[in-house]
Amino acid sequence: MSSSTSDRPMRRIYDWDARFQLRNYTAADLRALKGVRKLTQTTANTAEEAAAARDAGLDLIMGNAPNTGAVRDGAPHMFFTAALALPDYPTETEVLTAAFAAMKAGADSVYTARGPHVVEMLAREDIPVMCHLGLVPRKSTWKGGLRAVGKTAEEALELWQAFRTMEDAGAFSVEAEVICDRVMTEISQRTGLVTSSLGSGSGGDIIYLFQNDICGEQPVSPRHARAFANLHGLYERMRAERRAALSAFREAAQSGSYPAPDETAGIADDEFEKFRDALG
Repeated sequence: MSSSTSDRPMRRIYDWDARFQLRNYTAADLRALKGVRKLTQTTANTAEEAAAARDAGLDLIMGNAPNTGAVRDGAPHMFFTAALALPDYPTETEVLTAAFAAMKAGADSVYTARGPHVVEMLAREDIPVMCHLGLVPRKSTWKGGLRAVGKTAEEALELWQAFRTMEDAGAFSVEAEVICDRVMTEISQRTGLVTSSLGSGSGGDIIYLFQNDICGEQPVSPRHARAFANLHGLYERMRAERRAALSAFREAAQSGSYPAPDETAGIADDEFEKFRDALG
């Protein structure tokens, strides 16, 4: 079972801006819990999404680095990983600058889909780094498209070597995406990396799913995702309701039924007559 923010003692820390903070987990906690207890993780890029994850008792959240401040407003005590989007920080200097900015804004770790050289650079600064292995969608051209990784013994062994390389480079955790389930289980048991399973079965240390997939915010979800709500249907109803309301407003305004007397401010008859007299 996953442990929620509310039923475990908070850790006292200083963040990278030297502010005293409370956290539900630290990087050391996540390492200590590897293989001991499954945790849950989702995405959050707004204060509302972060607060929803907090209120639902999830353990960890992850979002885009520029949104760190908003996420902290919604969930000030949850362990937050700030993602450095692959194309946005092309040079090592830009990566490092963005990572420091995210940590200063309150992130607890930084995610990168870059190679071990970038992971090593960040790790040298004592930044807890989450790498990305398995299916990396933005690099899927090298896999022949969007598909599961580790379907042959040869590819599974190559993947295992990639885990070892990233661990040697200094990563502390990994987003393990769409890896064959039994391969994921075997690798997770052998690596020191804290494994966050996104579509890779239940063998990871963390079960991870995007919040928009969990909430059913799109008409079609990836095969590995399960929608636990139907926000897309709600959004579609909202779209229809918005258009119906605007059409009704237009018709009411044109017919004269809006505004009605009780929707306007009145003036006493005697005061109105004085006003008209003054106008001449």
